[in-house]
Amino acid sequence: MTKKERYQYFIEYFLKHRPDAETELIYNTPYELLVAVILSAQCTDKRVNLVTPDLFKEFPTVEHLAYATSDEIFPFIKSISYPNNKAKHLAGMAKMLVNKFNGKVPSTLEELTQLPGVGRKTANVIASVVYNQPTMAVDTHVFRVAARIGLTSNAKTPLSSEKQLIKNLPKEVVPLAHHWLILHGRYICVALKPKCKECGISRICKFYKKLKIK
Repeated sequence: MTKKERYQYFIEYFLKHRPDAETELIYNTPYELLVAVILSAQCTDKRVNLVTPDLFKEFPTVEHLAYATSDEIFPFIKSISYPNNKAKHLAGMAKMLVNKFNGKVPSTLEELTQLPGVGRKTANVIASVVYNQPTMAVDTHVFRVAARIGLTSNAKTPLSSEKQLIKNLPKEVVPLAHHWLILHGRYICVALKPKCKECGISRICKFYKKLKIK
């Protein structure tokens, strides 16, 4: 099977079985999604979704958050991983959004990555989910699943994986493919004991092929 054929099968399968794939983070506005994605670093979406309702009730807009100190934010996110750093990031992010971007979440990676707590992965999520841009955020799930299936080869870094995926995926499906890979990695192609018998794309998977050979 060629790489082109593998990508085509991958796309066709998920277009049929997960045509409406989306983030599992709960949000109503770009501001809320940005906060949630910052909080989700090295933390589960489930945990973030437990925390954000009270956080957004206290700080319903970026302007409210911009006037808060990290000490005022901390109690709302103390159950999240690295709460001290994230409280500082949220306070700094909100102030910059208000002072530099007129309270609007920017759409470009260059502008997004200027915000405290926003690296390339977070910026790609916002650009993809909010602005439907063909950006690919590579987290541990995307990195693992893309390599296992054979969508990427010899990708040593998330950036290398991102570039290969962007190169081979049609622009119009990139935002969806990001969620396909995450959700597949979260529920089927898990790290330690992948559920290959439940997997609908095992026939094109290089990892599964190696298992069968063994």
